[in-house]
Amino acid sequence: MDFKIPYGREGINFSLPDEKIAGVLTSKASEYQPELEQQALVNRALASPAGSKKLSQLAKNKDEVVVICSDHTRPVPSKFIIPPLLTEIRKGNPEASIKLLIATGFHRASSREELEEKFGQEIVENEEIVMHKSSEESNMVDCGTLPSGGRLRLNRTAVEADLLIAEGFIEPHFFAGFSGGRKSVLPGVASKETVLANHCGEFIAHEKARTGIIEGNPMHKDMLYAADKVGLAFILNVAINEEKEIINAFAGDFKEAHEKGCRFVAELAGARAWPADIVITTNGGHPLDQNIYQAVKGMTAAEATCKPGGVIIIAAECSDGHGGESFYKTFREASSIQQIREDIRGRDRKETVPDQWESQILARILDKFEVIMITESPQAMVENMHMTKARSMEEALDLADKKLDKRDSSITVIPDGVGVIVQR
Repeated sequence: MDFKIPYGREGINFSLPDEKIAGVLTSKASEYQPELEQQALVNRALASPAGSKKLSQLAKNKDEVVVICSDHTRPVPSKFIIPPLLTEIRKGNPEASIKLLIATGFHRASSREELEEKFGQEIVENEEIVMHKSSEESNMVDCGTLPSGGRLRLNRTAVEADLLIAEGFIEPHFFAGFSGGRKSVLPGVASKETVLANHCGEFIAHEKARTGIIEGNPMHKDMLYAADKVGLAFILNVAINEEKEIINAFAGDFKEAHEKGCRFVAELAGARAWPADIVITTNGGHPLDQNIYQAVKGMTAAEATCKPGGVIIIAAECSDGHGGESFYKTFREASSIQQIREDIRGRDRKETVPDQWESQILARILDKFEVIMITESPQAMVENMHMTKARSMEEALDLADKKLDKRDSSITVIPDGVGVIVQR
């Protein structure tokens, strides 16, 4: 059987003997035939928002309008989303001052080149773009206390807006259940202190903080509270396929429209687990596989279907390296995976450190499986993170067989590890 899986901008081709393949887990999004073209889907959603007045009506008499936008690590097709959003706002108030607030969360700032790739040169040159910086405490405003007990501090630009809007996309998320909606606010434009409180070890370990689950998810509860508290008035979220093309769009009230989108994505993304000795996965290619930090998401899909003691092979280009200094340092300086897990388990909610959540999930995976990375990251970096580097799928499969000490290993393939909800 021949495969082409996402990797950077190009992808990787390989073949496997039919008798070794236990299963192939894919989202039905790749087969879904949208009713309209991409722009038409966005326009239709804006014309018939869920649980809300039209954006043009909401924008009347609103002088300071802020649109929270995803950053460079998310494949949100903003070129289709932002222009009609701006048109709708200006239809309601031609004189409105509009800011595009980039929701970097805990990531680095986006470069101008990355912004132009995301929005197009015209938007970057003609609209006011503000970069959120979670550690810039002077630009944060106290907004009360989260249900979890953490302090809620949010970006001043968002808090002081007369009308707050968010764009985004909805995909399965490995601890928030789904991306999009309320996640634009927390962690998107939250302070470092607030992100750390929400991403604590207790919540990451919670049985409901898993892919495809929002009901009973403590992280989701905090995120909803933050979005409601800051007055997120309207969202425009899209669902995309493996080609990063829009296949549906959802606009309106941040709760109602997001829930509608989550139901749509969940119906397409569900895939039955096929346990195997080796599971091949990806992080969906560019821009999602820019670093090792992001690639942990794709590993969690493999975690849900790999046999105990098995091997996970993840293809992730990681042209941006590890993606988090604290994340990398945790593994580089640890004597063992068990030490990392014990250190995190010993911290309470107020003692969360930067990138702890990603470390916690990767350590959980490495405690059960060997992980081989097909990546451009330096070998020393990969090994410092207690994983093995391979330069090709052939090399990775050979290494996996050696680690398992067998040549007849069963293999499950997950072409897009961030696009499926593995159902056990």
